[in-house]
Amino acid sequence: MLLLLAMTRPPESRIFVSIMKTTNTDIIIIGAGPTGLSLACQFIRHGIDFVVVEKNDTVTRFSKAIGVQARTLEIYDQIELAQPAIERGTIASRVRLIEGGEVRGEMNLGNFGKDLSEYPYMLMLEQSKNEELLYNFVRSKGHDVRWNTELESFSQDATGVTAQIKTPSGESETIRGKFLVGCDGASSPVRHGLGLTFGGSTFERLFYVADARVDWDMPHDALHVCLAKEVFVAFFPMPGENRYRVIGTFPESKNEEEGEVVYEEIEREVKEQAKLKLEMSDVRWFSLYKVHSRRVNKFSEGRCFLAGDSAHIHSPAGAQGMNTGIGDAYNLAWKLALVVKGIAGQELLDTYNEERLANAQRLLESTDRMFELAAGSHWLMSFIRTTIFPPVAGFVASLESVSKRIFPLISQIGINYRNATLSQHTDDEPEHVKAGDRLPYFLVDGQSIFDRLKEPKFQLLLFSQGNGDDFCEDFLSSYGHLADCHVVPLTEKLRELFETEDEFCVFLRPDNQIAFISSEMSPGLVGQYLQSRNIS
Repeated sequence: MLLLLAMTRPPESRIFVSIMKTTNTDIIIIGAGPTGLSLACQFIRHGIDFVVVEKNDTVTRFSKAIGVQARTLEIYDQIELAQPAIERGTIASRVRLIEGGEVRGEMNLGNFGKDLSEYPYMLMLEQSKNEELLYNFVRSKGHDVRWNTELESFSQDATGVTAQIKTPSGESETIRGKFLVGCDGASSPVRHGLGLTFGGSTFERLFYVADARVDWDMPHDALHVCLAKEVFVAFFPMPGENRYRVIGTFPESKNEEEGEVVYEEIEREVKEQAKLKLEMSDVRWFSLYKVHSRRVNKFSEGRCFLAGDSAHIHSPAGAQGMNTGIGDAYNLAWKLALVVKGIAGQELLDTYNEERLANAQRLLESTDRMFELAAGSHWLMSFIRTTIFPPVAGFVASLESVSKRIFPLISQIGINYRNATLSQHTDDEPEHVKAGDRLPYFLVDGQSIFDRLKEPKFQLLLFSQGNGDDFCEDFLSSYGHLADCHVVPLTEKLRELFETEDEFCVFLRPDNQIAFISSEMSPGLVGQYLQSRNIS
């Protein structure tokens, strides 16, 4: 109206009024790293509108995180990205343990998670290529990222969030969304704007990382870990001839600050600690950093949420960081989607903080322990690391009892929400598979059960000896807008897996975590569960 009035004045007295542009959307995503892009991909699956704001000009050019775990590949598979990721990466089939310049032990990890996942290994695929895959998916679905665009401020009220952004031209613009998610890294302006704490500690040890060509006598088929009393250095195989990601620590006696060490000193340190004849060349990227172990006091405040490094940072031990951020996005997306669509009450969003905050706490504890084993300076840890562990590691890793315990922890398929609100326990659920767990991996007619579960819905699985088609037809007439129904033949292997001889059903959340298990096969049981969580 002001602009119209100005234009009706005589030319000599016109007043030109700048009207700030406002964009309306469902979700505002701040940050286009692996977490923010994964969140965008999930919103595309769920049919939710979004705007992604990123201050950088494109996806990262650096390799950064490198390990892609089985749970992440399962998430990728739902949007047909698992196979492209595998084709671009390298499977770490073996780990060789080197001490004093000699191979002291070897672990075969190519099939470490056999029968636990369709992806029973860790994939070496650098962060830059993960981001490229995710970004290309976003673009292929008609969306994009607002690059070179920075969040200036944001505020929230009872109905939504208003973000002020600076465009590439330097102008201000307003974005209005129902919710906002900060995927904006460890220094997170969103976290600071919400006034959330980021408590934890900093390891005083200085880390280095480099992407380089390594010419040596070792084959390019394994992760090589060189162990010493005070330090470690690891060589992760990457695509390309003799290319590796090299990660290591300086001894505690070195007190250089980050940024004061030149690459030549890193190379000297690698050669000294590995005690191997090698040459490093064609260095595409290197960095130094100190490791922090921190997490937020809560993952949300009102209509604003945090995910990825903005909510938790930790030791690189176990290759958990990027995968955990993608897991955050996977957990949050379906909940926001149901609320935005009016299918669920806003209290559903409280379960994001409940589930992922507890997971972040467990993550920090486990990565701290792994770091202490790999690089701790205590004499006992040094003795175990260099003397006891290497020769027995291969035998220990070959034990099925060990792999079934360790692989779920590292691969993130073992993340569970057993004690959370959305997990409904029954008297007849198995001892080893509980509500809150990820659905165990198994085959149906030679194919992964997860191949049937790609629709972004709740899923009801009927494990039956007979025909459950009539049951599913009845179920879908009432709940088809929310859930799919599948009849699964009750084989001997499934009886063993779920510890029962009788027919039963499993109700899954949209993230394939178990909502409940029951021998009572009734559509009304699902209705009671959904109603008690204000989902309709």
